[in-house]
Amino acid sequence: MNYTAQVQVSRKAGIADPEGFTIERALPALDFRDVTEVTVGKIIWMQVAADDETQAAARVRELCDRLLTNPVIEDAEIAISLREDT
Repeated sequence: MNYTAQVQVSRKAGIADPEGFTIERALPALDFRDVTEVTVGKIIWMQVAADDETQAAARVRELCDRLLTNPVIEDAEIAISLREDT
């Protein structure tokens, strides 16, 4: 079966986010004084062939741990869904 995986990567609590800080510093000059606590992350989508959703999630978790994230400073939230067009 084919699954769609979405991986949301974000910094762990307490880890500095220089990109978020840079954006937040610029906001008042752009008249966005009501926006605070900016953090920057990334979302990665992929297709995964697996026997079931559990196997697909395990495979994506392994990929996150080995390539897509730095597990020391980043967290990965994984969402798996059955691919609609299969």
